[in-house]
This record gives sequence, C-alpha cells and structure tokens, in this order.
Amino acid sequence: MKKTLTIFAGLAASATLVISGGIAIAQSAGLVSAALAEGSVGEQADGYLGIRGSASEALRAEVDAINIKRRAAYTQRAAQKGATVKEVAAAVGCETLATRVPTGRAYLLPDGVWRVKSDAPISLPAYCAG
Repeated sequence: MKKTLTIFAGLAASATLVISGGIAIAQSAGLVSAALAEGSVGEQADGYLGIRGSASEALRAEVDAINIKRRAAYTQRAAQKGATVKEVAAAVGCETLATRVPTGRAYLLPDGVWRVKSDAPISLPAYCAG
C-alpha cells in the first residue's frame, strides 16, 4: 500500500506532462468543445472524459477517440514509471480536477454524481491526497 501511494504521488507530480502532451489539445476540437461548455461532457476522476446524459453518436465517437488517445498516453507513462495504467489515469484525473476544470464545467467523482464546478475548489477523492 505504501509503495502504491509513493508511486501515485510521483505520478501526480508528472500528470501535467501527460495532459500537455496533446491530450488537452484534442479536447478543443469539434463537438466535444461545445459539449464541455454546455455540461453534457465532463472530466471524470478516473482521468477520462465522460458523457453526462444522452449524446449523439458523433459526440460519443469524439469522446471515445479522445479517451483512446488518453489511454495511449497513460499506457506510455505507466511503462516509464513502473505503474499501472489505472494509477496514471487516476493521477491525471486528480490533477485535472484540482487545476483544469473551469467554473461552470461538469465533472464526475467516484461516487457517480455529476457536479458543476463552482468558484470553490473541487472536493477531491481521498486517493488524490497520496
């Protein structure tokens, strides 16, 4: 358990590198950008985008494409750090929720409840403290 927390802490520190490696840029294209702004797509604590409610096939396809790119980046980072893909994705999810979700945007915590970001910081999952 202690080893996992140490790995997680190191991954959280490098999470921004994964996000800035083209993942955030991929979000700004097409339907996903509009869906993020209107709250029908949001960031999830697991490091992936999620769809809030129903969505068109085209939007689902764009979200899936972004999540595939994210998983590829997480897989590469996991291999470099000796961690699991899930650990890297969660570290990025923590970093994203803490610093990259603007006010008014939707996000999903592990409890399964979609929320909209207010001016207050997001109450992060306990594993983010690692």
